[in-house]
Amino acid sequence: MPDKTTALAIAGVTLMALAAPAIAGQKLGEAQAIRTPETIYAKTCGYCHGRNVGPIILGRGLPAESVKYIVRHGQNGMPAFRPTEVKPEELEALAAWVEKSEARKGEHGQ
Repeated sequence: MPDKTTALAIAGVTLMALAAPAIAGQKLGEAQAIRTPETIYAKTCGYCHGRNVGPIILGRGLPAESVKYIVRHGQNGMPAFRPTEVKPEELEALAAWVEKSEARKGEHGQ
């Protein structure tokens, strides 16, 4: 039987693991919903792209395979995004959406 300190440490780690989904706004055992490409772009990509930080990417016909590679590996000042940040199925949809997107008048930059 573990001593009191070990038992408390195990209980604390277990509690944190169980609380993580709730902290993220998700119920235990509930899968997180897949976000739309528009949502991902607005909350993640659009923070830099089209705002004079990163290059404009919409309306350029960038190949989906290139978008996926750069998102996962980063390039120049752009960080890489892990599968926990942009799920593989989200990245597939996002890359296809960027490739087929039209330019946005409100975006400006490099």
